[in-house]
Amino acid sequence: MKRSFVYILSNDYNSVLYIGVTTNLLKRIYQHKNHEVNGFSSKYNLHKLVYFKEYSTIQEAIQAEKKLKKWNRQWKIELISKFNSEWRDLYPQIY
Repeated sequence: MKRSFVYILSNDYNSVLYIGVTTNLLKRIYQHKNHEVNGFSSKYNLHKLVYFKEYSTIQEAIQAEKKLKKWNRQWKIELISKFNSEWRDLYPQIY
């Protein structure tokens, strides 16, 4: 089984959030940081990894991603704050 991840990105001001899913967290965040991913994350300069969680299967990760996307903003902020109280970029931690 391939490891899978749900992750949340933010901008420098922590004012916009993006939730994604991937099987290669390091590569995917690199792509976001280097604007290799066109769309929402590039448009709003979302390059700061503020949350991630590992899952056993891609199906579990996709299910978790869909659930998180339905949460209201305050719940997402609380989740991130519990995981990463300073909202620092976690990319160096996984790199």
